[in-house]
Amino acid sequence: MTGPPLIPMIHAIEAANKPMVAAIEGGALGGGLELALGCHYRIAHSKARLGLPEVTLGLLPAAGGSQRLPRLIGVPDALDLITTGRHVTAAEALHLGIVDQVTDHNTVDAAVKFALSVAGRSLDARRISTFPCPRPPDSDAFFEEAMQKVRRSGRGAMAPVACVQAVRAAATLPYEQGVEREKELMATLFTSGQARALQYIFFAQRAVARWSMPSGASWDASKPRPVNKAAVIGLGTMGRGIAVALAQTGLSVVAVETQEKQLMEAKEAVTSMLERGAKRRGAASALDTIRYSQDIQAAADADLVIEAVFEDMALKLEVFRQLSAFCKPGTLLCTNTSALDVDELARGTTNPELVVGMHFFAPAHVMKLLEVVYGKRSSPQAVATAMQLGKKMGKASVAVGNCRGFVGNRMLRLYVEQAFFLLEEGATPESVDQALEEFGFPMGVFRMSDLSGLDVGWRTRKAAGQAQPGEAIGQSGRIRNGSRYSPIGDLVCEQGRFGQKTGRGWYRYDKPGSRVARSDPWLHSFLEQYRARHGLVARSIDRQEVLERCLYALINEGFRILEDGIAAGPEDIDVIYVFGYGWPGHRGGPMYYASTVGLARVLERLQHYHQAHPDVPDLQPCSLLRRLVASGSPPVHRWREVIKNPHSLL
Repeated sequence: MTGPPLIPMIHAIEAANKPMVAAIEGGALGGGLELALGCHYRIAHSKARLGLPEVTLGLLPAAGGSQRLPRLIGVPDALDLITTGRHVTAAEALHLGIVDQVTDHNTVDAAVKFALSVAGRSLDARRISTFPCPRPPDSDAFFEEAMQKVRRSGRGAMAPVACVQAVRAAATLPYEQGVEREKELMATLFTSGQARALQYIFFAQRAVARWSMPSGASWDASKPRPVNKAAVIGLGTMGRGIAVALAQTGLSVVAVETQEKQLMEAKEAVTSMLERGAKRRGAASALDTIRYSQDIQAAADADLVIEAVFEDMALKLEVFRQLSAFCKPGTLLCTNTSALDVDELARGTTNPELVVGMHFFAPAHVMKLLEVVYGKRSSPQAVATAMQLGKKMGKASVAVGNCRGFVGNRMLRLYVEQAFFLLEEGATPESVDQALEEFGFPMGVFRMSDLSGLDVGWRTRKAAGQAQPGEAIGQSGRIRNGSRYSPIGDLVCEQGRFGQKTGRGWYRYDKPGSRVARSDPWLHSFLEQYRARHGLVARSIDRQEVLERCLYALINEGFRILEDGIAAGPEDIDVIYVFGYGWPGHRGGPMYYASTVGLARVLERLQHYHQAHPDVPDLQPCSLLRRLVASGSPPVHRWREVIKNPHSLL
């Protein structure tokens, strides 16, 4: 691979005999920052952001960035920026030594003035490529620890590993040799499947912003309403995070919690989150933008209200009835429900066209995903307003249709269900989680269940009439509505084992609230006894079966969601899973992953498992998957043609 023209241009700039001053406004990201590092001085506007985000695209800074930055600011700080791809503010860049000056005025004028002030000075000490790279003490141990860290956090991603190797070259080789090593590493990454997957996700985020609805309404024909004041009803964990996310956009926020003790706790938690966020961003705190109240009518003059009360339909209906009665005309009423029927909530209001779902993910001020759920009567303007607000909050917002669980949780049900079945057949929580974590998930299904609380799913299953008290023995006890059902999760919950919060779940913990999961002999004994009572014979289950059963069942439901029109295209599903459910970005999302495995392969394995488990109808391959295979397995960006035309063979 040959380097872009940028590289010789940067070298020429650095070699110049006149002072070259970079004036940085907006974003100096990737090649922009590498160009600035080739200059002798750097002046940044106070609102500028700088970074080397190539790692997020499966690449590394390959125009000298991995070699110059460590020489300028030291290996530890450079390694942090390069392996994470994070952006820094101008203030942090000044503190790190990346820039020489920050201005609130015209950056070009400041740069010209600065250049005149240093004219005539020797530039020998300003050419970064000539700097010796300061090596950390015991550099071998330092880089080994750094490598282990990126391998743990990257979970199989190649780019962070290559970034460490490139920075190590900066610390151990002359500049010219380091640049050659940078070039070699980039050549390996540039053609990798991981880089293609990460770049697909990068562009998928832009694709989902161009949303459309089955009615034909779309992003480019729907004008959002202005939102200057927002209200949050319910200040539990989710409500607090939502209030923080709204306040950080600069909106005026009313935070409502009817219980005084809960309100005081929420105020303290929100204040702490806002202060930490402001410190991290180097910005002023948004504390003065939030007003707290125990009276729900404090939301009366809000432009948009987000309900975040307990996940109970009757309670939510009552909240929406009250809001509909006293909110000013035109106020958008949004629900943070993760699965309940948005249309049913809308029917309890006088203006159902103003009702949409805004499904945040915990912690709401951190997690990037927002599912914007439109019901049958939601207006395009309401959807546009929610999507625009999501963008202001920095979310990857995806417009989806209304159904049980929407997109993410609807697919997740099949994933979890297969994991339960695998336990019945002989697997352990450890073996299932290990396979999924080696694939790239930050946590396997059982560790994640312990973190979120087993009682959450149990409550949902009880509401659906699936979880029943006691244990019916034999096959009849494992059937619901004619389909296979595993009561294992229900039985574990009946023992009061709700996960980390109780110190026992699928794993054991040293004490309630501890995060370190340990294998639990009680759970293994419980599984053996369960199998014996139900006449089930344990068998050996390998990693491949775990992945195929859990992932292909989830993917199959994704195809059904596309077929049902709940998601407009595969990009919507992939963005949801990468940014909301921990799907490894270097595998591109579940639908993209299916295309890389081969749709014919996914179809064949689903057919195999459905034949082996005919009592699990969800394993029957979706007709859209069959049509895509019959159409020659087109690339993922052409699936919409088959979705729109049921008879298409491309």
